[in-house]
Amino acid sequence: MYPPMSPANHLDQLKQFTTVVADTGDFASMEEYKPRDATTNPSLILQAAAKPEYKHLVEQAVGEHQGTALAGAALIDSVIDRILILFGVEILKIVPGRVSTEVDARLSFDTQGTIAKARHLIGLYEKEGISRERVLIKIASTWEGIRAAEELEKDGIHCNLTLLFSFAQAVACAEAGARLISPFVGRIYDWFKKDTGIDYRGAEDPGVLSVRKIYHYYKKFGYQTEVMGASFRNPGQITELAGCDLLTISPKLLEELQNTTGELERKLTPEAAAASDLEKISLDEKAFRFLFNEDAMATEKTAEGIRNFSADIVKLETLVSGMIG
Repeated sequence: MYPPMSPANHLDQLKQFTTVVADTGDFASMEEYKPRDATTNPSLILQAAAKPEYKHLVEQAVGEHQGTALAGAALIDSVIDRILILFGVEILKIVPGRVSTEVDARLSFDTQGTIAKARHLIGLYEKEGISRERVLIKIASTWEGIRAAEELEKDGIHCNLTLLFSFAQAVACAEAGARLISPFVGRIYDWFKKDTGIDYRGAEDPGVLSVRKIYHYYKKFGYQTEVMGASFRNPGQITELAGCDLLTISPKLLEELQNTTGELERKLTPEAAAASDLEKISLDEKAFRFLFNEDAMATEKTAEGIRNFSADIVKLETLVSGMIG
């Protein structure tokens, strides 16, 4: 007699109908949980760069710039770009899919600056032999960022529109042909919990409801833009979005999912999306800005996210500046 098979854990079941992405700059976590893709941001790179096991990548980037003609801000900017690429290249040795690399958040309202930086980063990856198909350029979901993504996608530079909190942002991203969006489930939850005092759970979580609506809209109207839920606070938010195209998950929550057994039900399906009562809308700049402005949560959290990512870039600049001497 064979012993009864133990039920698959939630992480393994989730991978059957959702692409799991590691939300970390920690290579060891990627190797342990075997995600298909990985995503980073300035905060995660800053955390990783401060760890002894990754310091050599920062030192390598600094060392490669010794003796160059660059100086001042241009030198620091070039070193940071190199750090991003070195982390991305190492990540792509581990994950079989794509890595997301973020454009400087201080360019969030600069369409042409974003386009130039994205092209530069892709060029650096291609010098390392990395195909642009394996890289997603992360851009804030401002009107200016969405317009930059629209141009970049025409060049085969695929974009991950991040800091996305509203339906208006999601619609505009899809109309622009962005490859992927990252709606921030946990930060939406944080705002509503603080605003109402309610600790939302399960299907009633405002972050979950937001992503479900976006997923249904995209599938119902045939948009190719992928939906990647992000910024989770608890496993329940993840399991309520089982079936979403992708979910980017921190190592802590990946571990919790791996340690949880029992049947995991798929919650998001194209069939349910097709049956939804959503109506198609189209947004020009005026309509986008008005609808976005009507959403207090989205305007506050987008602005806060840009400020925080910008602050972490400044911290990374300070770290690099200290190493350059």
